[in-house]
Amino acid sequence: MKYLVVSDNHGDRDCLVDLADYYRGKVDCMFHCGDSELEPTDSLWDDFVVVTGNCDYDERFLKEQLVKTDEDRILMTHGHLYNVRQTLSNLVYRAQELSASIVLFGHTHELGVEMIEEVLVLNPGSISLPRGQYMIKTYAIIENLADSYQVSYYRDNHEKLSHLTVSCTK
Repeated sequence: MKYLVVSDNHGDRDCLVDLADYYRGKVDCMFHCGDSELEPTDSLWDDFVVVTGNCDYDERFLKEQLVKTDEDRILMTHGHLYNVRQTLSNLVYRAQELSASIVLFGHTHELGVEMIEEVLVLNPGSISLPRGQYMIKTYAIIENLADSYQVSYYRDNHEKLSHLTVSCTK
């Protein structure tokens, strides 16, 4: 299975249209981790699983979603309700409660991925307003392999950032 993960476009709809057009049919699922600042009725959400962020004010967006695929149980949330700036423990505990193998979040605008207690924890960074060590507009692709997850980060122009590719053993 292959998953596209994006977050924090903050009103830039065009970058999401580009991602949907580029990856439609090439990935099994597309996830948006919040702060889209788009309407919940936007036709883009036909392509993405989406959650609310702290800058999304419409209550029709869900705070979290659990997506079950043939190979994974994926918990997605924005992160602001889980105190992700201080700790990832709350996300991991929630993932464990739901028997999720992957947890996706945004909010910090800083890309990062690690295995914590057998849960893949991933932030795709921000597709429009990056922060932290890597000041690059990014999104992530997760590939579920037999014994590991291969995580690759890409620039907004779809250029692979090979030096940020990570393999996490299950």
